[in-house]
Amino acid sequence: MNVVRLVKKAKKGSKEALLQLIMAEKDVYYRLALTYMENPHDAMDAMEEMIVKLYERIDQLKKEEAFYSWSKTILVNSCKSMLRKQKRLVLIDDWHKSNEKQPCYEQKSDPYLSSDQQMDMKELLIHLNEKQKEAIQLKYFHDLDYQTIADMTTVPIGTVKSRIFQGLKKLRDHYGGDFGG
Repeated sequence: MNVVRLVKKAKKGSKEALLQLIMAEKDVYYRLALTYMENPHDAMDAMEEMIVKLYERIDQLKKEEAFYSWSKTILVNSCKSMLRKQKRLVLIDDWHKSNEKQPCYEQKSDPYLSSDQQMDMKELLIHLNEKQKEAIQLKYFHDLDYQTIADMTTVPIGTVKSRIFQGLKKLRDHYGGDFGG
């Protein structure tokens, strides 16, 4: 697949080209959205929002070869925007649901959430601040490089490295394990 060629077609209005680009990385987008949104439904909503924004803003992309890092940044921003809106909306229905105890066997299974390892990692990450947690998840769960993380989170690369270093140090100090080593 020639990304640059497809992006150029998409810039000329080809919905098919844009769809090909998105579908080629749909699993990566989904896992990234799920990291932020923490449930499949909201992750899919964030992806839908990203697709609309990509379609509306594809002409703003300067370097065609940067499509995937640009689109992931848009996805992360969509997730963060949705999370901010969710925090502002306190729905009685949600409040009731959060107060009901749901047995483990009733929870819907999701291939990205169901493993014991994911649960263990979530347990570990609760000891980090949000910025450290985000940086570590992007680095180690999504295998993104420091520069891409810096671009996605709009902070300098040194800040990303520091957040990861400090987060791993906090985990090592708290659990005595060998994290990120």
